[in-house]
Amino acid sequence: MRWLRHRKYKAMDSWAEIHSQETSLPDPFSDISCGGWEISEEPQGRLSLWAVSLQGKVWFREEIYYNNPEGSLWSDMPLPGEVIQISCGPGELVWAVLWEGQLIVREGISRDCPQGTSWSVVDSPSPDVGAMHVAVGVNAVWALTKDNKVWFRRGVNSHNPCGSGWISMVGEMIMINVGLNDQVWAISSEDRAVYFRQGVTTSELSGKTWRAITVLRDGDRCHSSASSQQSAGCYFSESHPPSAVSDVESDTEKGSTDEATCFSAHTESSDQLTDTPKSHIPKVTNDSLNSELVCEREPASAAVPQAESIPEEGDIRTLPDDGVQTEAPLNHRWSNVDLEEAQSQQAQLCAVSDSADTCSLSSVATYTLAMEDLYGADEHPLWAWVSGGGCSVESHSQLSWFHSTMNSSLLAQSIQSMSLSVTPAQMAAWRKQIFEQLSERTKREMDDFRHYEQAIEQCVWVKKGTMQWWRDWKPHKWVDVHFALEQFSGPDGNKDGILFVYYNYYEEKKYLHAFINEVTILVPVLNDAKHTFAIYTPERIKKRWPIRVAAATEQEMHDWLALLNVSCCDSRGIQGPPSKQAIWSITCKGDIFVSEPSPSLEAMPYPTACDQMFWRQVGGHLRIVECNSIGIVWGIGYDHTAWVCVRGYGGAFFQGLTTSNDNIYTQTDVKSVYIFENQRWNPVTGYTNRGLPTDRYMWSDASGLHECTKTNTKPPSPQWTWASDWTIDYSISGGTDREGWQYAADFPASYHGHKTMKDFVRRRRWARKCKLTTTGPWQEVPPITLSDVTILPCATHSSVAVVPVWAISNKGDVLCRLGVTTLTPAGTSWLHVGTDQPFKSISIGAASQVWAIAKDGSTFFRGSVSPETPAGECWYHIPSPSKQKLKQVSVGRTSVYTVDDNGNLWYRKGLTPSYPQGSSWEFVSNNVRKVSVGPMDQVWIIADKVQGSHSLSRGTVCHRLGIHPMDPKGQSWDYGIGGGWDHITARGNAMEPPRICLPSLDGPLAQTPEDPPIC
Repeated sequence: MRWLRHRKYKAMDSWAEIHSQETSLPDPFSDISCGGWEISEEPQGRLSLWAVSLQGKVWFREEIYYNNPEGSLWSDMPLPGEVIQISCGPGELVWAVLWEGQLIVREGISRDCPQGTSWSVVDSPSPDVGAMHVAVGVNAVWALTKDNKVWFRRGVNSHNPCGSGWISMVGEMIMINVGLNDQVWAISSEDRAVYFRQGVTTSELSGKTWRAITVLRDGDRCHSSASSQQSAGCYFSESHPPSAVSDVESDTEKGSTDEATCFSAHTESSDQLTDTPKSHIPKVTNDSLNSELVCEREPASAAVPQAESIPEEGDIRTLPDDGVQTEAPLNHRWSNVDLEEAQSQQAQLCAVSDSADTCSLSSVATYTLAMEDLYGADEHPLWAWVSGGGCSVESHSQLSWFHSTMNSSLLAQSIQSMSLSVTPAQMAAWRKQIFEQLSERTKREMDDFRHYEQAIEQCVWVKKGTMQWWRDWKPHKWVDVHFALEQFSGPDGNKDGILFVYYNYYEEKKYLHAFINEVTILVPVLNDAKHTFAIYTPERIKKRWPIRVAAATEQEMHDWLALLNVSCCDSRGIQGPPSKQAIWSITCKGDIFVSEPSPSLEAMPYPTACDQMFWRQVGGHLRIVECNSIGIVWGIGYDHTAWVCVRGYGGAFFQGLTTSNDNIYTQTDVKSVYIFENQRWNPVTGYTNRGLPTDRYMWSDASGLHECTKTNTKPPSPQWTWASDWTIDYSISGGTDREGWQYAADFPASYHGHKTMKDFVRRRRWARKCKLTTTGPWQEVPPITLSDVTILPCATHSSVAVVPVWAISNKGDVLCRLGVTTLTPAGTSWLHVGTDQPFKSISIGAASQVWAIAKDGSTFFRGSVSPETPAGECWYHIPSPSKQKLKQVSVGRTSVYTVDDNGNLWYRKGLTPSYPQGSSWEFVSNNVRKVSVGPMDQVWIIADKVQGSHSLSRGTVCHRLGIHPMDPKGQSWDYGIGGGWDHITARGNAMEPPRICLPSLDGPLAQTPEDPPIC
């Protein structure tokens, strides 16, 4: 009790000066930031306080605890440059802005080292414009550049405080702040109004849109206000009844209560207008001012707001709470916050006994730009600073800051009073009267005009938005555009639409457009800084020149992709899951696409061009997909997990009516990201990470052309998250020593796992796993992981009851799946097929001929495969093409194609029913990555290099033309969608092409039905 009577802390809901330390006084401060109360495993009651001095130094306040809220001393933090602003989040995030415009991130923050260990430099979001302000939360970082542009840092968390890339956001702001739950507040540079970022959730931290907060200022009040405990998004402490005990007893209660919630700042309310505000108001931290420190020291004072009146210049007057709580006002208002030192507060404690107003406590603190000027009655205040650090906004909260609810409440009350005055008898009479009037109107408007022609109902629907568009001519850059989809229904009920991109070119308004029925594919594009997708039409496929647009957020991109995909499908009359004849393809990102083939796709001599094919996306994520014409579809993920299609549709970003309610499951995929550590031999020190000027980067990718360190290497796309740490990979081809090194004479060369006298360089591969979670019409087929799979290609009306499915496990074992039918596409069990070496590729043809490629590049044929002996009897070795190692094989009805390690495509000659092994290999083409042979011997490939308008296109879908029994190799290639494609299968397309009749050389002749066509 003696300590309480003579305690040191007297600042209850007021400001107290922190006395300067006697030695090494810090410079005057220009910015301050408080946080760190959610550092992992941190003891309760500890905070982190960072400050920036006028000389650009950063100071950290040591030892701020529950029992020592003012801390003990200031510590100077070493810096890579002069700092102008700093922001500290509730957790381990601390960011600061350098004078040069760069940003720095504090790393190594933990419970044992709250001040961190080192700084990492992050470049400004814009290379030409430096950063001027940064605000951090739990997992969010927002920044402003000197041109007032807003930027969001993606990929930020406690394990990766630097994040992975910047995303440009809509709007121009002069100040920004991140509050609780990563909610964002900002002040616009145009009208100086306070804005709130709507749509911020844990899954979409960047939010959706800015909305201005319409709040009156202090001078606009016409009645007293109390602390509102019903404000949407604001949280307050529990209400405690007033106590009549002595000061000592009250202090004891305050010292022992830990359940109170505190506020960011105090605001004042009065029936009278305030005097001229003081010009020397200290700056408040741009983070939350409420903390566990104040919450635990002074819970009762925070729980029971004290009454205040508007003070004179230099005065602060308080009034004890009388226990009366007035009704909260309908309109939220901004209020000035008076900050004075403790000694002036002691002299003014009893100066306001005549005030009857209660204190209004706000969780959002602000101050205006010109405090010395009074605003007129109709003038808009120019805000300069905002902090929402004490305002907890849940993602599902219905906020009332943006409009007045008075009119709606009065309307509801009037409707309720009106409904109470209506009796059931009156209601029944009204219903009868309304029904009779409707019947008369129907007769008058319909029966009297039945002889008129039926009118045609047409409707137009438009969706607009703001996007960024990549301008493909000089100067190449992203341009802000207006993006619009205009959809309409025709006289026959068919839907169509037009896509517009409006842009300015030398102050002249122009636009691009694309008809929806001409769009062939919509492709999400991998981009570190933007949420981008590409729009292709037949003409743009030929030029390899799509329309590239970027949305502000990932959710907005997915919304547009879903809408455009549905519009394209509606214009073509495509609905539901893919057909059994569909052609499947996969991009290098793992996105799955299908195309519904037309009967004329394989017609001779005038087939449908590949650039006319429409591709739509299917939910899921795979590396390989295989199918046949009776609807059995298997896939393999990057983690070698096997999946089977369950004939649903949608998933991924498709929602609502664009996806099926059943047969959509969660799908996960895991892949490894690889980087290489390179070293060169030094006669003095041995192997070192200092190479020659012409050497590759000492940390690089496999090619050595790109620098890839452990720090700057990111997951493949924003959908992936790290699932492990970096580890040495010992499974690389060529072998390694005990430390994972491979040796060679020079970069690049053939590497081996042991050191010789001629080895002057070495490398080792590091791997890190990342994970993706999505949804799609796929079910897992446990428990064996696979590297390749093949399904028997069937005719359109096949009578095969059990479909043979062959696969290769991740270890190279050959497997045969039993019990695969249309009702049980996943089968029942695996049958092991013996081999004397591991395999890597396998394919089964229409006549049950099985071909496979071993890991050493040799070719094998499996003999005697039949429904009675589904696993066959023995393997026959087939000689490979001269000096070539094969990597992939595909078998059709009567043809076999293979691809070697150098990208050459080979055709097997001499295949007959009596001699299914064939006689020799014949070269077809080069620059081939994958090949797929269909049940009608049609050939599709993924080409590596196709000339486009600007450069070579890698990963392009191509179709072989001119294939017929007299020329089984075909004549030429037809180029389709690309690049960026990695896999295709046409083994489900068993549609017979139409027979096109040609006129005879003597001229057109009239044919009778009995005459055969001239083909």
